[in-house]
Amino acid sequence: MAGWTSLDELVQKEVVQRQEEGCNVDGYAEKVAAAGTDEALLMALYNELAALPIRSDFPFEEPSELADIRALRPDGPRLLNDSMDEAQWQDKFYGAWLGRSAGCALGKPLEAWPYMAGTENNPGWRNVQLWFEGADAWPIQGYTPIASRAEKEHGLAIAPASVKSTRERIAFMETDDDIRYTVLGLVMLEEKGLEFDSFDIGKLWHRRLAYRQVCTAETQAYLNFMQATSHQKGQRPDDWNSRIDWVRTYLNPYREWIGAQIRADGFAYGAAGNPELAADLAWRDASFSHVKNGIYGEMFCAAMIAAAFVESDPERIVRIGLSEIPRNCRLAHDIELAITIAKEAKDQVELVDRIWESFKHYHPVHTNNNAALVAASIIFAKGDFTTAIATSVLGGWDTDCNGATVGSIMGASLGANNLPANWTQPLNDTLYAELIGFHPISISECAKRTYDVFRSIRTSLTPSGA
Repeated sequence: MAGWTSLDELVQKEVVQRQEEGCNVDGYAEKVAAAGTDEALLMALYNELAALPIRSDFPFEEPSELADIRALRPDGPRLLNDSMDEAQWQDKFYGAWLGRSAGCALGKPLEAWPYMAGTENNPGWRNVQLWFEGADAWPIQGYTPIASRAEKEHGLAIAPASVKSTRERIAFMETDDDIRYTVLGLVMLEEKGLEFDSFDIGKLWHRRLAYRQVCTAETQAYLNFMQATSHQKGQRPDDWNSRIDWVRTYLNPYREWIGAQIRADGFAYGAAGNPELAADLAWRDASFSHVKNGIYGEMFCAAMIAAAFVESDPERIVRIGLSEIPRNCRLAHDIELAITIAKEAKDQVELVDRIWESFKHYHPVHTNNNAALVAASIIFAKGDFTTAIATSVLGGWDTDCNGATVGSIMGASLGANNLPANWTQPLNDTLYAELIGFHPISISECAKRTYDVFRSIRTSLTPSGA
């Protein structure tokens, strides 16, 4: 089952998902509870939920296909001009990889439920603050301390599996799904260039990822792909386009959660300076496992990352991201609110408090709340790397994912030479991705290979390479 859970929990989550998509689910939560663990009853209810129509008064337009998405997006700069030389580009790519690694490593020890979902007395962001205060490390200026008085005083603890990313232990970027997917994006572009689609994503995952390395939406898409192609002997089915919707939706109530959003970077790097192409590549990837706002999250982040290589204005970067998704989707409305909060907030605590209160109705690893925190952190930081990643992690929810995405955007915008040494030096230019050929590998080698892919793609689109 998706996310290593039971059928009754999947169907409970499906009720929530269908409600968020605009369906009338009155009475279904009670029916699912009454069904208990009876699989026949649960599947009957699941099929009923899947067949529900969208309410006629649902105010949003949210297609999942690329042509339909593009028809509903606002105007935007689809391709940005630049005048950087090779050394400047390479510095930007190294900065993006370093920034993503630093932001991810900052958030990894805090990827635990008290910080992601909050506790009875505190929202998640307050528990993050308490941990750093209890270690005499507030405000956040460096990696997460391994110990804090908050453990005894408030019953808090960091994620035990991530102690290698703490302030006292960090010596490299330890393995993490946020980094693995960046590597997989690089691998896909090296192998296929621009000639890939959602089927190729499934094949790459099955070749490169073990089942234990995926979760939530990715888990179910991984399983569904295996079933949908089991008789094809590794070949693309002639009717793949008719199978893909089943692959990404069947028993997958996580299809609008953050899983696709964290996979944007490798594709966006290959399309640096070209937000429309970045969003296109992100759509191909996201549409394997997600729909609607789950897809938009990856497209939004990919366009921002691609823009950040050339654009330095934080709000403009966010606006370029918005220009690649439907103007009247839930995510676009949520990002607009986040922009307002970021511009009005007088300090970091006010910002994360208002973001939390505005979007806490979403699951801690949903796309929309996390994307809103990412956008707000970028704008609030006004170009300061430490403020940006610290704010994104302080906000709670999916701490390592948000730190990684914000770090990637800031690193691409600032370049490696302008990143603070206290964030980059502890990484020792080393990455462990838990993928063959990338465990370990130097971060600078990943950056160089990404630059080579970028140059190849750019040349293929404009033979002069200009």
